Amino acid sequence: MKLMNFHQIKEILKNKIIGIAGCGGLGSNCAVALARVGIGKIIIADFDTIEESNLNRQYYFFDQIGKKKVQCLKENIHMINPNVKVEAHNIMLDSNNIVDIYRNCDVIVEAFDKAKMKQMIIEIVSEELQETPLVVGLGMAGWGNNNTLHSKQLDNLFICGDEVREVSEELPPLAPRVGIVANMQANIVLEILLK
Repeated sequence: MKLMNFHQIKEILKNKIIGIAGCGGLGSNCAVALARVGIGKIIIADFDTIEESNLNRQYYFFDQIGKKKVQCLKENIHMINPNVKVEAHNIMLDSNNIVDIYRNCDVIVEAFDKAKMKQMIIEIVSEELQETPLVVGLGMAGWGNNNTLHSKQLDNLFICGDEVREVSEELPPLAPRVGIVANMQANIVLEILLK
């Protein structure tokens, strides 16, 4: 790892484009972490609205309940760093629109809740955007067990989480572990961009 001061880091990051697929616990927290370090542009996409139950782990506020996640995340990012360009797509991502939305990204971050959606984006990016690194979150439900969280690389696929603890009624997603994995994803993005 080459050592750099924050000014040097921001000079590199200000011209980078990051795509974030999903604006829930992983996506909102990862986007905020990247905005804080000066990423130039973030492309976000989600179709959902904020519910009170989201506030236990997602980067939204009580007065944003009932509003669209992409619009609120864009506003929250601009309150943190108004220099970040945010392209927001209020859309349900699927195999027909992922490539068009994220085609020009330097790195894509997967931030879906459902395993089926995770598999879909992994397949599409590996087939149609092979040169673009994809950072996924896998296994972050519950609490505790910090030592089980890790990251690994498989070619252009980077996995963050414990790869085991999937969300269930008895093992809900909670702010600490979700936040750790979201920040691991942001850290992997920086590793990719700054090497």
